[in-house]
Amino acid sequence: MMNESKIRKYMEDENIDAFYIAKRVNIRFASGWTGDDSYMLLTKDKQFFFTDPRYTEQAEIEIPDYDIINWRLPGRTVGDSVADVVKAEGIKTVAFEDDYMTYDMYHDFKTKLDANLIQAGGVIDRMRVVKSPKEIEYLTIACDIACRAFRRILKDIKVGATEKELAAKLSLYMVEEGADTQPYGNILISGATTSLLHGIPSKKAVEYGDFVLMDFGCQYNGYMSDMTRTVVVGKATPKQKEVYDYVRQSLEAAEGIMKAGVNCKDVYPESIKPLKGTEYVPLTYNKIGHSIGLFVHETPYLAEEYDDVLEANTVVTIEPGIYIPNWGGVRIEDQVVLTDDGYENMIDIPHDLIEL
Repeated sequence: MMNESKIRKYMEDENIDAFYIAKRVNIRFASGWTGDDSYMLLTKDKQFFFTDPRYTEQAEIEIPDYDIINWRLPGRTVGDSVADVVKAEGIKTVAFEDDYMTYDMYHDFKTKLDANLIQAGGVIDRMRVVKSPKEIEYLTIACDIACRAFRRILKDIKVGATEKELAAKLSLYMVEEGADTQPYGNILISGATTSLLHGIPSKKAVEYGDFVLMDFGCQYNGYMSDMTRTVVVGKATPKQKEVYDYVRQSLEAAEGIMKAGVNCKDVYPESIKPLKGTEYVPLTYNKIGHSIGLFVHETPYLAEEYDDVLEANTVVTIEPGIYIPNWGGVRIEDQVVLTDDGYENMIDIPHDLIEL
């Protein structure tokens, strides 16, 4: 599933001799590399990989067709090693990720490379938007794992259990169900703090009547799932039921227009149609979803400022919510792959309110 050819096609079209890549997810997309401390330089017919002695053996196993270069030598920088290759290969133009490179590294390159530096931030990110069949397979498996873990965690959510304890168990269940052992920052919060869009699990104990909001996912072969469900411990109050039902209607309204050809900017306005005339419209968040793949929050976003038409085989999340300060909030999130005539939901947990 290596994608060097896509990058080389861009280089050919733009008449660029080499592409320097530092963003870790783009390195994985291009080469399949899974480790840390990694930098790449693709030329028209060669590929160079810069790392340190901790990873040279792993690199020789994972990417044997790359020239592996240990850059971490006394008094040396990555720029020194890249400059050596640029000189040896007669490279005159180097594209780089200007949206990711630090100023220090840019200054180092500008000083040491005898080549023109070409800004190419976002170029590889855009290549990652439309997913291949294998990528969709991995994303689907990641979602299946998260759904199985969700069903397991429900038995643990009870009065007295702490948010930290439950969040840890949820991560454990995903690994036990087959996820990569690199869980990212899952959200599991309860009570009034569920109004925090990205609240952090604390030592707070779950109380009777609490909403418990779980926004979580895992990686499978590097590809990510992202889902949210909000449950109630005990019997829901009339207001909890009302807020939850409005969020459910928002999600289903947004999903009703999802297909290839939909514009990102149109999804949020569609989602709040069921809320018109209620007090809840100002308590929503207008970024209602995002693309997802090797990184959890990929562009484009489903938001009014993104005037982008989505293509078939793009995978996005849809996650409307209502957030009431000092009271609580509800979010429900699915992950879907767009098709020419609709979408396929990768999350198989129903939208109904669960009372525990």
